[in-house]
Amino acid sequence: MRRRTVLKLPLLLAAGPALAKAPCAGAEPGRWPAERANGWYQAQGWLVGANYITSTAINQLEMFQPGTYDPRRIAGELAAARSLGFNTVRVFLHDQLWAQERQDFQGRLAQFVAIAARHGIKPLFVLFDSCWDPFPRPGRQRPPRPGVHNSGWVQSPGAEHLGDPHYRSVLQDYVTGVVGQFRNDDRVLGWDLWNEPDNPARVYRKVERNDKLALVADLLPQVFRWARAVDPAQPLTSGVWQGSWADPGQRSTISGIQLDNSDVITFHSYAAPADFEARIAELTPLGRPVVCTEYLARTRGSTVEGILPIAKRHNVGAFNWGLVAGKTQTYLPWDSWDHPYPRPPKVWFSDLLRPDGRAYQDGELQTIRKLTGVQQE
Repeated sequence: MRRRTVLKLPLLLAAGPALAKAPCAGAEPGRWPAERANGWYQAQGWLVGANYITSTAINQLEMFQPGTYDPRRIAGELAAARSLGFNTVRVFLHDQLWAQERQDFQGRLAQFVAIAARHGIKPLFVLFDSCWDPFPRPGRQRPPRPGVHNSGWVQSPGAEHLGDPHYRSVLQDYVTGVVGQFRNDDRVLGWDLWNEPDNPARVYRKVERNDKLALVADLLPQVFRWARAVDPAQPLTSGVWQGSWADPGQRSTISGIQLDNSDVITFHSYAAPADFEARIAELTPLGRPVVCTEYLARTRGSTVEGILPIAKRHNVGAFNWGLVAGKTQTYLPWDSWDHPYPRPPKVWFSDLLRPDGRAYQDGELQTIRKLTGVQQE
């Protein structure tokens, strides 16, 4: 009988119900020279990790709010990540955590960084996010919708605050406060300032702001300036995810802002290996380190065995989506929004580990360990 891979976690984890073109913007003063960015990247070694949220949290708020913030679970899940050879995780934060109780939030962030460091893992923090629900609310979060992928994830800033000039100072304080807290801390990998800023959140299209993209295009360069003003020792980035990137004249307004202001180039690709490699070829001529901060959509051809060897061959960092299956239910595909799944699919969309720590696929973990140099047990 073939031995199953089981990673030790501190508790049996609850999994939830049934498993327009414009000229590019110029770079802001203070952007790292390419030489500095490449020197920083060389010092890190090959970056490999996962997008991480505690398996019992449905979104960014629930992960870090009092009452649901769970340092014991974080320690166990990051230990599992380290056992695979992961040296980084990508972690989403939220402006309302800062607005609600900044000192307590900063204390939890400090504890999170310390826990990660004990496991040899450097977090890449995401400050803003244009994906999913545009109406975030602090406090108790709704339960997952049965059979639906990422049914509780929330945008930051939400629609009510995105265009509010009176809230702009809160956003600036949030950026400078969080980045400033760790500005010289080598336990933190870097700052992913805005996740998919031009994502229209299709499943929430009936309640999305009509002026969302214009507001984001105005705010994103300011976010880069705010973070740059703190002068962090870590690089700034924002990952492109759609459109054409090779020709500056073909980039969208927002993609141009991202690529022209990022110290390190990041991108998302849920495509099959050939298309993934083509995306790397589009970005390599920019002369800066390249990192894929989201991949893994098995039913679309984006697999660990197909993508990770290509990333390593090109010295491109790689973060798969999802570590332990849980309340986000991202083992379900995107189309579950259109027709919820009555039970977990045979082929998971994302995530690596089952709630009890068993591998979803033993071969995936073997591939990761082989590529990261971890000795097999």
